[in-house]
Amino acid sequence: MRRNLKDVMQLTPHKLSCPYCGARIRLLIDETAGYQQYVEDCEVCCQPMVVGVEAGVGEDCQVSLTDENEALWTDY
Repeated sequence: MRRNLKDVMQLTPHKLSCPYCGARIRLLIDETAGYQQYVEDCEVCCQPMVVGVEAGVGEDCQVSLTDENEALWTDY
């Protein structure tokens, strides 16, 4: 049985401010993946931002954007 990608991911829009230029940007976050940390470029100034996502079952999803130079990376 083949699964549809929509059944696997639950992408939810989040509006945040870029830590470099301050522009309001929209990110689509998979709230079903639990803890995530990855780099994504700002669509306005193209600077690399560290996106941190904390989502637990039955909890609100917390999303943060950090300047790549100030981020604390966690290895899992």
